[in-house]
Amino acid sequence: MISNSRPAPAALTPKQRTGMTLGEFIIATGVVLLIGFVAAALFLPSVRRAREPARRSQCKNNLKQIGLALHNYHDKYQAFPPAFTVDADGRPLHSWRALILPYMDKETLYNKIDLTKPWDDPANAEVFKAVVEAYRCPSELGPATHTTYLAVVTSNSCLRLGESARLSDIKDGASKTLLVTEVDSEHAVHWMAPTDADESLFLANSPTSKVAHIGGVQAVLADGTVRFLNASMPAEIRRALISIDGNESVNEF
Repeated sequence: MISNSRPAPAALTPKQRTGMTLGEFIIATGVVLLIGFVAAALFLPSVRRAREPARRSQCKNNLKQIGLALHNYHDKYQAFPPAFTVDADGRPLHSWRALILPYMDKETLYNKIDLTKPWDDPANAEVFKAVVEAYRCPSELGPATHTTYLAVVTSNSCLRLGESARLSDIKDGASKTLLVTEVDSEHAVHWMAPTDADESLFLANSPTSKVAHIGGVQAVLADGTVRFLNASMPAEIRRALISIDGNESVNEF
């Protein structure tokens, strides 16, 4: 007998979803962003480390340019510039960094300075705002108008109060006598400021100092060369580098 019954239709099932809910989208987006932040946090330090050699090289070039400018100033005036100029009352006016601008291809900027007025006088407001890239270590994160390139000023240094030294005065050897050095970020000054380092600041540099380069600072010597001064350099060698005729023995450093 032939049956007229037909198979029962299959039970209907809910339509399969092909998208995601708003809540799921927010969670997924959050996960992606979190992964991105973690990856960036891991990646950026390596990028900074990779770029530091280039920054250090540029810093070295800056100091070479400063050293050359100081020598060109010496050639014209037969002495290095004073640490800063003063008025009739002995009040500080302008830094050596301002005085060597013509020898750093910045004569136009130099000509805008009123040398008879202090560096921070309103008469010098335009120059005060100027950024001199050669006075900025690219690894230094402070204000663009500030510099960590300072002379070490004592009564027996190359750059000093009043009349500075001549190359012929440097009895300890120009290759073993300091002209300008980097200092830590906390002692950065406006490039126009008649402010530099003293012996105690130079001697205080240590492995814990907040300097721009790992392990020490760069410095330009009286012969125009730039050397890296290790943060662990003994104090007696630092003192010997400052003086021009202390007759100290300075070996390789």
